[in-house]
Amino acid sequence: MTDEAVTDPRHPLSSWPSDLSAFCFEVPHSPEALLFTSGKGVRLADAAGRSYLDALSGVFVTCFGYDCEPIVSAVTDQLRTLPFNPPLHGTNQAALDLARALVDLAPAGITAAKLVNGGSESVEAAMRLARLYHRAHGEPGRVKVLGYYHGYHGATFGSLSLTGRPDTTRFGPGLPGIVHVWPPDCLESFWDVPPERSGALAAAMIERTIEAEGPDSVAALVVEPVIHLRGMALPPDGYLPALREVCDRHGVLLVFDEIVTGFGRTGQPFAAQTYGVTPDILCAGKGISGGYAPLAAVLMAGHIAAVLGEEGGPVSFAPSHTYAANPLAAAAGLAAVTLFREGGWPARIRELAAYTELRLREAAGGRGTVRAAGLLYGVKLTGPGERLGERVASACLRRGLILRGQDDWVVLAPAFVTTTAETDETARILGEALDEVCGAAR
Repeated sequence: MTDEAVTDPRHPLSSWPSDLSAFCFEVPHSPEALLFTSGKGVRLADAAGRSYLDALSGVFVTCFGYDCEPIVSAVTDQLRTLPFNPPLHGTNQAALDLARALVDLAPAGITAAKLVNGGSESVEAAMRLARLYHRAHGEPGRVKVLGYYHGYHGATFGSLSLTGRPDTTRFGPGLPGIVHVWPPDCLESFWDVPPERSGALAAAMIERTIEAEGPDSVAALVVEPVIHLRGMALPPDGYLPALREVCDRHGVLLVFDEIVTGFGRTGQPFAAQTYGVTPDILCAGKGISGGYAPLAAVLMAGHIAAVLGEEGGPVSFAPSHTYAANPLAAAAGLAAVTLFREGGWPARIRELAAYTELRLREAAGGRGTVRAAGLLYGVKLTGPGERLGERVASACLRRGLILRGQDDWVVLAPAFVTTTAETDETARILGEALDEVCGAAR
């Protein structure tokens, strides 16, 4: 793709067949939608032969890039050996090995893993598990689940109900028993609460909400440690430990939705370790398979797993899904986890993260505030007009850079294998897009 082609705002981005009537797109089709044909390293190609630098890892998924040979080989070998097993009659060795590897990677106290197909299923399972836990302990009235306004937890009915965003209401009333609460960054944005106070105040508001709803009616609090759809809003110091204390005080289970933050993104295996707080249930997904198969997991502490079977022995949690713990997905996940554990990736992630943060701050200048947690970045934008995030993301895409933009923010999540030269390219293009949308840096 020539420089002229990628910087011309009139240049068409995609090359589509004439008949699209049979295909239902995941998001509304737009003139910017791309028909991807191949990927290598951190770059993608479309049907028109154009190349794109993917600074979003697909969508927080392809952490080892698009041509990771150890994962490709593991999936290929598994495909030739056992592509599927009858789930009503047993499981497979790759699934058993992956569950043990995930538990070993997780914070101390996590003892079991249930494998599922995606993040939405993981959150759904966590909600069911929370209710089941309290029922098993003689409190069947604990059915309410608290979650953030402006969070995001998935697209199935229960996970979408937990997602506190106005655009979910077009499907009608959500799951009964969902209660939404304000996260700290909303207090900062809406009411100018300073960051040094927002965490304590938000935790206190959640505790008041639990008390107002009746603690004996609340099963769980589900939170994203870093809130993606708030432009990667970071937890203030002391906030997550305060939530742990609030939940313990009222017998409420604390659930971390780490679909985005898990599997090395924050520099540790999970954000729970980065922020020093262990939840009762941890939902993991996205990069857990490196993007080579649909895969997610529900990781649970020992006291949660104990209601599903003998302590230290086999546990079971049904109903489940036909493709849960599928041999191909499990093989991809096991290869990805093994590579992460044995390839020295945490240290490499932290080194790349520090360099990337510096370059993004330089690119943003005075036009946005950079939020960083490992290789997760949000840029909270300032500038003229509305829909800054979408406009900056569009300007980047025309120049051959993939990131995500919405409202007044853009987010990036570079692959672990990104080079410093590719980081420099990302920062350069982002800077050019900001020049176009927000004006030159001061």
